[in-house]
Amino acid sequence: MPTEILMPALSPTMEEGTLAKWLVKEGDTVNSGDILAEIETDKATMEFEAVDEGTIGKILIEDGTEGVKVNTPIAVLLEEGESADDIDSASTSPAPAAEDKAPAKEEEEAKAAAATPAAASASAAPAAPQGSDGKRIFATPLARRIAADKGLDLAQIKGSGPHGRIVKADVESAKPGAAEAPKSAEAPAAKAAPAASGGGMPTGPSAEQVLKMYEGRDFEEVKLDGMRRTVGARLTESKQTIPHFYLRRDIKLDALLKFRSQLNKQLEGRGVKLSVNDFIIKACALALQAVPDANAVWAGDRMLKLKPSDVAVAVAIDGGLFTPVLKDAEMKSLSALSTEMKDLASRARGKKLAPHEYVGGSFAISNLGMFGLDNFDAVINPPHGAILAVGAGVKKPIVGDDGELTVATVMSVTLSVDHRVIDGALGAELLKAIVENLENPMVMLA
Repeated sequence: MPTEILMPALSPTMEEGTLAKWLVKEGDTVNSGDILAEIETDKATMEFEAVDEGTIGKILIEDGTEGVKVNTPIAVLLEEGESADDIDSASTSPAPAAEDKAPAKEEEEAKAAAATPAAASASAAPAAPQGSDGKRIFATPLARRIAADKGLDLAQIKGSGPHGRIVKADVESAKPGAAEAPKSAEAPAAKAAPAASGGGMPTGPSAEQVLKMYEGRDFEEVKLDGMRRTVGARLTESKQTIPHFYLRRDIKLDALLKFRSQLNKQLEGRGVKLSVNDFIIKACALALQAVPDANAVWAGDRMLKLKPSDVAVAVAIDGGLFTPVLKDAEMKSLSALSTEMKDLASRARGKKLAPHEYVGGSFAISNLGMFGLDNFDAVINPPHGAILAVGAGVKKPIVGDDGELTVATVMSVTLSVDHRVIDGALGAELLKAIVENLENPMVMLA
């Protein structure tokens, strides 16, 4: 039977995307590794490669189609000996939207499905081999044919295609008798936290209701792109499902500003100029090492405690934001962090980051001090355990250590914390470590 080509998940958080452009047409012959299409995710435009060889028999999703869900069939691949006549349009065409069905028809379909479950199952998928546990083994026809020729047991081969489907490359690289090690029953794979559905809570007026409210007023409709939809969905989920609490501290910056000035003079010949944000990144990375229990993320049915300090930094771009991740930040010098951050920020603004550069981390920093804000509360970017909101450094009167009134440069920070991961005392300990690093910057070089 023909093989469906499915909409890929090009990043761990991708749920849908735009099929921007097909680079092949019906009738074209493709090989494994050939570029089939350009797909826009919420963050970038990426190339989609073929995982098997064959002929493009039918394109199901046209160029420019938005909101294509991951694992939706987008094309059909014909293998040797197959023709377009083999394509079952009923099984390969995208399912019609639910609202297009009349209630009476839905009821009839439900009854029919209940009465003939075996027939429905047979029409939904072609016959395929089964493992010893009775579960269906998903493999392309070509992969099954090669496996039979080589005497391989498909149940012992791990598939790299969509849904774990076994493709040609998997069987060609497999060795007779090779088997994948069984997963430990005591350590099942972490499941992603379910997407927020609102839990029955009101979610505000509908689009139609809002349009009616402003009927007769002068306004411009701004179409939501993938990034803005994702930002809206993820931060709504964050505020609805993550129990935030907030810790605030003032940090005296005068020692840091003096130290920064001295370092920048020494680094001038190398073309490096350290920013206050570079020191904040380093301070947070070292604090996560000093308070390791706070270097954790929520994983649905468990917590993951990270060993390295992978610190994400919010970067504003037109229409949204990126949070590129500085991995192993505790191990890097201030100059290395500065150079890496400038590169990540520049490529983020051009939407040139690869998924592995903005996915992950346990902690984030959002600095709006350059806009003159004294302080603000940031929303946690799941699955991070915390995010530090950084305000501007401003001159303020303070009482010095000698009891005399003096003036100092003070920066206000707010730590937003996921209470499922970090309790109040632990969060306070983490923030204290951050403050101590910034108020005594030379210790960060020790």
